[in-house]
Amino acid sequence: MEIKLNSRIGDWIEKSGYRKDFIAKKLEVSVKQLNNYITSTSFPNAHRLFLLANLFGCKVDDLYEVQKENPAG
Repeated sequence: MEIKLNSRIGDWIEKSGYRKDFIAKKLEVSVKQLNNYITSTSFPNAHRLFLLANLFGCKVDDLYEVQKENPAG
């Protein structure tokens, strides 16, 4: 069974009011890489996940949601 994750990082960025360039600098990544995290094209490592959670005041679990599969039937 494959697990698919949907990023909620974009939602947290909007709620926080921080600019993407500010967040990218805190994570030591490019804005392009941050956009990849937002679109679930790639995923941050554990250290960066905790940095994001700390920055937004949330839990690491809040940064992603598991995409529910439609049961074949």
